[in-house]
Amino acid sequence: MSAPHEDELLTEEERILRAMKKVLTDVAKDTYAKPGHRHPLSQETIEGIRRCLKMIAQREHAIAKAHGRESKARPRFVDERPQEVVIPIDPAAFGRKNT
Repeated sequence: MSAPHEDELLTEEERILRAMKKVLTDVAKDTYAKPGHRHPLSQETIEGIRRCLKMIAQREHAIAKAHGRESKARPRFVDERPQEVVIPIDPAAFGRKNT
């Protein structure tokens, strides 16, 4: 028996929130305007998207907490290095045989 898929562990509300967040971030990506160009969305709409994303994140956090799941999710920059680095250790590298 295989481990449950991540989506199977989420509540229906969490799946809805995740879908809404994806659509809103896709709209932001699809309507990106280069610096100096007029953005196709009004400033009011942009602020509305930001408020919605913030409310979604707050609700996701509250649901995770209520279900005893620690939420470690946070925005990351593309060029941000992960804080955790896993270094594999090869016993042969130390000149010893693995016994």
